[in-house]
Amino acid sequence: MPSFVTLDGLSFKTPDGRVLFDNLTLAFGAERTGLVGRNGVGKTTLIGLMLGELAPASGSVSVRGRVGVLRQAVAPPRDASVAQVLGLSEALARLARIEAGAGGEADFAEADWTLEARLDAAFAQVGLAGLDPRRAAASLSGGQATRAALAGLLAAEPDLLLLDEPTNNLDAEARALVAEVLAGWKGGAIVVSHDRALLRQMDRIVDLSSLGAKVHGGGYDAYEARKAQEEAAAVRDLAEAERALARVGREAQNAREKKARRDAAGKRAAAKGDAPKILLGARAERAENSGGRANLLAQHQTAEAGADLAEAQGRVERLRRLAFDLPPSGLAGGKTVLAFEQVGFAWPGGAPLLSGVSFRMTGPRRLAVTGPNGSGKSTLIKLAVGDLSPSQGSVTSGVRAALLDQRTDLLRDEETLVEAFRRLNPPASDNAARAALARFLFRNVAAAKTVGALSGGERLRAALACVLMSEHPPQLLILDEPTNHLDLDSIAAMEAALRGYDGALLLVSHDRDFLDAVGVEEELRLG
Repeated sequence: MPSFVTLDGLSFKTPDGRVLFDNLTLAFGAERTGLVGRNGVGKTTLIGLMLGELAPASGSVSVRGRVGVLRQAVAPPRDASVAQVLGLSEALARLARIEAGAGGEADFAEADWTLEARLDAAFAQVGLAGLDPRRAAASLSGGQATRAALAGLLAAEPDLLLLDEPTNNLDAEARALVAEVLAGWKGGAIVVSHDRALLRQMDRIVDLSSLGAKVHGGGYDAYEARKAQEEAAAVRDLAEAERALARVGREAQNAREKKARRDAAGKRAAAKGDAPKILLGARAERAENSGGRANLLAQHQTAEAGADLAEAQGRVERLRRLAFDLPPSGLAGGKTVLAFEQVGFAWPGGAPLLSGVSFRMTGPRRLAVTGPNGSGKSTLIKLAVGDLSPSQGSVTSGVRAALLDQRTDLLRDEETLVEAFRRLNPPASDNAARAALARFLFRNVAAAKTVGALSGGERLRAALACVLMSEHPPQLLILDEPTNHLDLDSIAAMEAALRGYDGALLLVSHDRDFLDAVGVEEELRLG
């Protein structure tokens, strides 16, 4: 089938001159494509180029058919109705005038007669059955606003959907609805996401990197298996390149030693005076020429083997996970970490947000708090760290705890990493701060980066460094939606680090893959 979007020789530079794409050629048709890649590689920029919001440095973008867009953040204006946010207010008003008998000739000519039925069906499809389009959009929760925007796209029936992180702020139920919608979508779709459950619904995965785009057929699991194979092959190639360089070095050394022995023998023969001088001179010239050729060959072979090694090292570095380890917490196995006893909470005069919540964490346990948006997960976290006091029951905290929310608010955008570490750990010297940050992969000049310039994964790593490398590190880590703004490589690195952590974990997450990967042992479901 013809493509809906074709990128031909596309190049783009950021305002500071950094090249994001160079000679990128891709086509998107009536298939579901998952667009993945590390944060900062240009996924959202690529969508802007497809929509004509950005101009390429060179190359072209051609679009055929109608394109519907779901932005990463749906933030409706304060006074706007749902219909206005969806761009359907005029079309619905036209139908209302006709129904009231006040429609003019233009209304009848331009009326979209099935719009209301399509919109009602789309609202039902995304779990918002009966939603009145006249309702104030600001009265919707963030998740409801995202689902309403998706319903508007479905009702508009575009040829191609462009979805930028559509499940980022959705609970598990809403995530499943989005996945279900995409599973049944018959048109084209380009989905920028790190949601592995959603990516499993894709027909192909396009992996965007600084080297270009690589297309993998199938969904996420097939993509991940292929990536693992590529990493293993790159490691094998690196080992072979290292052996080849060592072999060339040994052969060159052997040649030098052999030549040195021949030269020594020639000198001994010359000293005896047994051969004519003209013959000795010819031998010396041949030896010198032979040695020169051997040196040039050795240099060429060494340079070639070195280039192969550098290429193999580069491949391994590109494919390498952002691996780091968390330091030991020293938490004793029988230590009570956190206990809730019949805890309830309500604001004065308000309805209960939590009621009768009881659980006990002992030793390095891993507890996940799950439930729909609005079920009280954030309230429970604030109770756990002492930011709120329970209206009923008791909360007992037996160890030092650290809360890292999805915005990592303990860091300040204007600070460098060293400054942030020293502010949060006043006894630390500059050298101690740099050593602690290096353990979390912020080495040398990376430690002088400002917090505001970090990607989501880097920011979370920096926050972990600041709290875990303190003089008195916490023994309970509380993480609130830690994967929301991480790319797939950063999620994998975070999962590996938390799997090896010997402290206690309290996790709030809608990401089932993440909870399984870090070894969650218990689940507390609210709502």
